[in-house]
Order: sequence, then C-alpha cells, then structure tokens
Amino acid sequence: MALWEKFKQNDGLRRTVVLLVICAILFFIRDIISLILLTFILTYLITRLVNGVYRRIPLPKKIIALLIYGFIIVFLYFALTIYTPKLITQTISMVESVISFYQEPNSDNSLLEWISQNISFTEIKEQLTSGVKVIFNYVSSIGSMGMTFVMSFVLSFFFCIEETWVKSFSSLFLTSKISWFSQDVAYLGKKFVNTFGVVLEAQFLIALVNTGLTVLGLYIMSFPQLLSLALMIFIFSLVPVAGVILSCVPLSLIGYTVGGVKDVFYVLIMIAVIHMFESYFLNPKLMSSKTDLPVFYIFIILMFSEHFFGVWGLVVGIPVFVFLLDLLEVKSLDKKLRLPTLGIKK
Repeated sequence: MALWEKFKQNDGLRRTVVLLVICAILFFIRDIISLILLTFILTYLITRLVNGVYRRIPLPKKIIALLIYGFIIVFLYFALTIYTPKLITQTISMVESVISFYQEPNSDNSLLEWISQNISFTEIKEQLTSGVKVIFNYVSSIGSMGMTFVMSFVLSFFFCIEETWVKSFSSLFLTSKISWFSQDVAYLGKKFVNTFGVVLEAQFLIALVNTGLTVLGLYIMSFPQLLSLALMIFIFSLVPVAGVILSCVPLSLIGYTVGGVKDVFYVLIMIAVIHMFESYFLNPKLMSSKTDLPVFYIFIILMFSEHFFGVWGLVVGIPVFVFLLDLLEVKSLDKKLRLPTLGIKK
C-alpha cells in the first residue's frame, strides 16, 4: 500500500505510465485511428473558428456553430455536385495533355532528346507503374474515408453544440475513484491540445496561404486546369517543408508542356520565393518558437512517421513530435545559436 501511495505521489512516473496506457489503448484501436484523428482535427479547427467569431459577434456559441456547420454542408454540396465533376474532368485532361506532350515531343526539343539518351525509360515506366498501383490503392479507400469523414463531422458537431455539457460531465471523473488517472489524462490532453492543435492549425493556415499564392502565380503564367493544381498543391502543402519540394516535380513537368524551360525556371523561382516567405514570415507568425525545428529533423520525423502511420504520419508527424518535446520540456534554442560561429569570439 505504501508503494502504491509513493507511485501516486511521483508525478513524473505516474504520468509516464498513464501516457503508456493511452498509447497501448490507441494501438489496440488503431483500426479507427483515422476516425479519432479526423474528429479531433475537425473539432479543434471548428471550435477555434466558433470562438474567433464569438469574440467579434455577440451571438450565442450554439447559433454560431449551427451557422458554421450549415455553411460547411452547403459548401460540400456544391463541391460534390458542381466542382468535383469539373475537378475530375480537369485532372484527366491535364494528365492526357502531359502524356501526349512527352510521348510526341517536337523535333527541336533538345532537352527531351538529352533525357532520352541519358535516362532509362524502362526504369521510369516501372516506377510509374508502381506509383499508379499506390494511387489506385488510395482511390479504392475513398469510400471508407468518406464514411469516416461523415462520422467525424457528426461527432465534432455534437461536441461543438454540447461543449459546455461535455466539459462539465468530463470534469466529474476528476473527483471519482480514478481521479489520479483522470487528472493525468486531463494534463496530457491539455498539453496535447496546446501543442498538437496549435501546430496543426498553423500547418492548415500555411497550406491555404501557400496554395493561394502558388495558384495566383500559375494563373499569371497561364497554367491550365487550375482547380486540379490547387487541390494538389494544398495536399502537398499540408506536409511541412517536404510538400513544397515534392510539388516542384509535377509543376515543373506541367510548366515544361506550357512554356518550355522558361516556365520551369519561373515555377522554381516562384516556389523558392513562396518557401522563403513561409519560412521567414508565416512560420514565426503562426507557430511558437518551440515548434521551430531544423529541416534535418523534419525530414527524419516525416520518414519515420510515414513508415509507422502511413499517409496520416506525413500530416500529424510534426505535431506529435512537438507534443513530445513539450511533454519532455525540451526548450527551443536561441536564434543566435542556430548559426555557426566559425570560431570567432565576441
């Protein structure tokens, strides 16, 4: 009994055990991890939006939540009935035009001649075949993902409508027979929301800004099928740092079909400028200093998180890592320490 009391009084050990228990529970229910993550993301973003509107417009939060969810439903209706067919048509048209361009290059196209002489198209074909298989696997799961989104949307709706009641009911566990466990779960949950949620919200806002600026640049360069390109850029932008680099490849291929090497150069310059704007302005404005990670760490985290969690890992890998840093109280370095001193003494 004395050992049990010592365990409950040791905050660090007790919270570590609670965290391991939560991780074990998540492992056993990993089949519905997409539902859990999507519910949290929707609930967090919409709750933040409701609170933001509430600070500016003196309306009851339930009314604001109903209006926001109603707007989302109307937007989804028009997206599915009007824009989705256009998106599919534009995507098919874009793929067909790019394939036909590279299958029948102009006679004066020296770049493609050099590529054909120095690169094995057999290997490229094999890589494309494997990539197409992966795409078809993801497309086949769209139906199940759609049902997951509907369930997450409904759950987030009921949380936003009954937020006060949910919080009041949950607080009852803090005075129950498992109060020590509930208090540690509440502590970890608060840490999780303050780090994971903030970073995820920042990633979402950065993705929107990147998509808007990139599509504006592509519109100025007269790129076709902007709706398909906007969706692709937004999805890539949700992946920190690596998404910007990955988007260079399809945009460069399409740019070459539109205006040749000149447009490829413009695309690369545009992406570099937007990436600098993101790194030096958006990240410091939208993320706190503790989320500022070296690019080397970001790529390592993305590789491991994608391996263990699949596509979700690319989106939530960085927020989860930042949550662990906050839990371990790993502080951010001062900006002056990030630059090499080259042995010069002050």
